Amino acid sequence: RKISLRVRNFTTPTLKVNDRRGNPIEIGAVITWRVRDTAQATFDVDDYETYTHIQSEMALREVAGSHPYESQEPGEVSLRGHFADVSKVLTASLRDHVSVAGVEIDDARITHLAYAPEIATAMLRRQQAEAVVHARERMVEGAIGMIEGTLSRMQADRIGELDAQQRANLVINMMTVLLSESAAQP
Repeated sequence: RKISLRVRNFTTPTLKVNDRRGNPIEIGAVITWRVRDTAQATFDVDDYETYTHIQSEMALREVAGSHPYESQEPGEVSLRGHFADVSKVLTASLRDHVSVAGVEIDDARITHLAYAPEIATAMLRRQQAEAVVHARERMVEGAIGMIEGTLSRMQADRIGELDAQQRANLVINMMTVLLSESAAQP
């Protein structure tokens, strides 16, 4: 029986699994592989192609279950934010799984990643809320910087001396104008 040593690609079906935090996600990958040892591929497993496909799905489930979909802590490796790192982990895991079949994994890359439909809307709202909070934080930082600059310049240019109450009123007025949702009105 002849066994091809050519490089092959296998696209896993889209799998529904839980990420490390228990969120249901959909994930799929492309696996690039070849037969390295024809004797092992022939005698150590029933069907090396089927074995490789099954092990690919198992490795993908394992990697997806051990990583969160999104990072919530600094330095945390996530499926969505660290494709290269996750691909390396998936490739290494898959190499361990299929070595017994005389198969060599050249590459494994995630091709599909999404929240499962039943939670996708809720997760999108959460992402939007986080974006709004981040934008507000940036706006407050900018407003504070502008107020500090204004007060410093007024003091340096000696544009009137302000007592504590006047400074407080100026800060309140500037924060209101700079952070309001609508245009400033007299």
